[in-house]
Amino acid sequence: MISSNDFRPGVTIVLDGSVWRVVEFLHVKPGKGSAFVRTKLKNLDTGNSVEKTFRAGETVPQAVIEKRDMQHTYREGQDLVFMDMESYEELRLSAKDIGDRVKYLKEGMVVSVLSWTDTTQENKGKAAVEKILDVELPNSIVLEVTQTDPGVKGDTATGGTKPATLETGAEVMVPLFITIGDKIKVDTRTDTYLGRE
Repeated sequence: MISSNDFRPGVTIVLDGSVWRVVEFLHVKPGKGSAFVRTKLKNLDTGNSVEKTFRAGETVPQAVIEKRDMQHTYREGQDLVFMDMESYEELRLSAKDIGDRVKYLKEGMVVSVLSWTDTTQENKGKAAVEKILDVELPNSIVLEVTQTDPGVKGDTATGGTKPATLETGAEVMVPLFITIGDKIKVDTRTDTYLGRE
């Protein structure tokens, strides 16, 4: 359990059977009445955000999130298979579970898998089920350009941009001088070109 007085950005709590991350919080002490904590919460299952108010000192269950490094080993149909780097256990996730970041996944890539096991009071007596919340990719990765329009003599780094398809199927905007076969660094959070490798 965690008190609402201890809320900080990044703290994870359990509400209505779902895991929520505190994005923002504000302790309010009105002149009249009791203090309260106004929060903005993000649901780690759906990605939805809500604003919720808690009484000062109110306790809620804290969600303990486990973070494991896993290697993407292969793809089988719509399932992506990951291997735990310590226990060598395999985990299968669908492309839908990972979301649009699946376009950057390449075999051999190490990612962080966030999971939560429901141990709340409502779940007592039931078998604990581990729930995968998120797959975090590295912030930047190096990928090879497999398709783009050819560069033209005179194209410079300060010129325009053009679309390029990468080896994983992702498409990003790159400078005009980038050609097929170039290895480029891409920011996986913003889908932007960072530089040539």
